[in-house]
Amino acid sequence: MAAAANEKIDAKAQIDFPCMAQECEGKISFNLLDVRQKDFQVICPKCHTPYEFDAQLRDKLCRMCDLIVSIRKAEDILGNCNVSVTVAGGEVKIPYALLLTRLNTIITLQLGGKDVDFHLWVEPTSPETFR
Repeated sequence: MAAAANEKIDAKAQIDFPCMAQECEGKISFNLLDVRQKDFQVICPKCHTPYEFDAQLRDKLCRMCDLIVSIRKAEDILGNCNVSVTVAGGEVKIPYALLLTRLNTIITLQLGGKDVDFHLWVEPTSPETFR
């Protein structure tokens, strides 16, 4: 939990994952920033199964939060960054900021001995970003 731990994200950083309880189709959602709280726990809204994350999982989620903070700090230069894709007619430059708003971010982590996909949703700083 590096120096970025004290930084504030000026947007919602929601993360969710499917409930692992047998025969439950619930989705557990929480604010990524809340993982830093000492007594952090989430509960499935459908079956009420509680989830407490071990230190290793919490550390990974905190580092993901730090990464989001770092991306926010670099937003002013992201307009100058592109990802280049080679196509038959040459090269297409895709603005990096566009990729951040149009692609789904999924981090696969171990939870209860199973690989679980955590979906990350970060609201943009500017309401014009999605337009």
